[in-house]
Amino acid sequence: MQVYKAFFKIILKNLSQIMIYVVVFVSLAMALGSIGNKSVTVDFTETKVKTVFINYDEDSKLVEGLKIYLSKNSDMKDIPDETKKLQDALFFREAEYIVKVPKGFTENLLSGKEVSLDKTTVPGSTSEIYMDSMINKYLNTAKLYKNTMEDLSPEQLIANIEKDLGEQTAVELKTSADESANNEKRAFYFNYMAYSIYAVLILGVCSVMIVFNNTDLRKRNHCSPVKLKDMNFQLILANLSFAVLTWFIMVLASLIMYGDYMFTSRGLLLLLNSFIFTFAALSISFLIGNIIHSKGAMSAAANVVSLGTCFISGVFVPQALLGKTVLKIASFTPNYWYVKSNNAIANMSNFNMENLTPIFFNMIIVLGFAVAILAITLVVIKQNRMAK
Repeated sequence: MQVYKAFFKIILKNLSQIMIYVVVFVSLAMALGSIGNKSVTVDFTETKVKTVFINYDEDSKLVEGLKIYLSKNSDMKDIPDETKKLQDALFFREAEYIVKVPKGFTENLLSGKEVSLDKTTVPGSTSEIYMDSMINKYLNTAKLYKNTMEDLSPEQLIANIEKDLGEQTAVELKTSADESANNEKRAFYFNYMAYSIYAVLILGVCSVMIVFNNTDLRKRNHCSPVKLKDMNFQLILANLSFAVLTWFIMVLASLIMYGDYMFTSRGLLLLLNSFIFTFAALSISFLIGNIIHSKGAMSAAANVVSLGTCFISGVFVPQALLGKTVLKIASFTPNYWYVKSNNAIANMSNFNMENLTPIFFNMIIVLGFAVAILAITLVVIKQNRMAK
């Protein structure tokens, strides 16, 4: 495995330049992870509707029970039964719902007749819907008991209604705001990783290929006892090993910062997406390594390709803020599809095939880029050999 060992010896000689991008990325990732999100608290507080209760009927147990039930769930206001004062109360929002019990209400309800209450409300208000719901609940419960148990006394009827309507259900309000913010932060981590992977792989692979593509060294290698086929196999294996090692170092910080999250469905998808993208970046690095012939060009290529493609594909600026023309151009790079998948994973709520299919489709496109660029690279290599 002489070629394999030689590959990593060259990498070690250029390690200081490569490590700049690794250290910057890991430092930024750690800093980003240490910044706590502001907790978003969403509390539910029950508001009571300002209600005026006016009774034109007899002082029956049924009317009294209705008034008590409404007073428990609304803010009862004592406003005189005068049209002007009631109108002023509604206008200045001293009252939001005025309910009037008509004469004969109790008798009609107990005899099974249709009954209704007169109401005056703030037009188009939610308080009207809320109070209508409470009143309908009370009256429907009363009718239900009266129709099924006709021999109930008014006292028993009221007691049964109060018992039924007094049942409470514990409500726990959950919010996903904090989790959504965390998902966005993790997606940004993996988006930014595209820049570092590009830079590290281009610098590493190019530094090796510049040496191996040297004309004198190439001629000496052809005279060595190592077959060309074995040499190419070791070189490919070394490139793959370097790419996987680079990917592992990049994701190591995420495993430290996010822990168990990275082993959830969302975290594993982010890891898989970044792993596939690494091979696309490796293909591009391999292509560049077979085109350039100097270390100055290597540094320029690393900066231009990594920064240029990342700026237009949504790594540094969210894709939602980029123009359509820019995104169309970016769609010809694997970065665009990689970032698109990361954003979809971060915003995904249900892990079903309908939501996963576009993500897997994007991953296939990234793999397609890797295969296509590798094919172009092989053509370039063949052309270089024929020229020399």
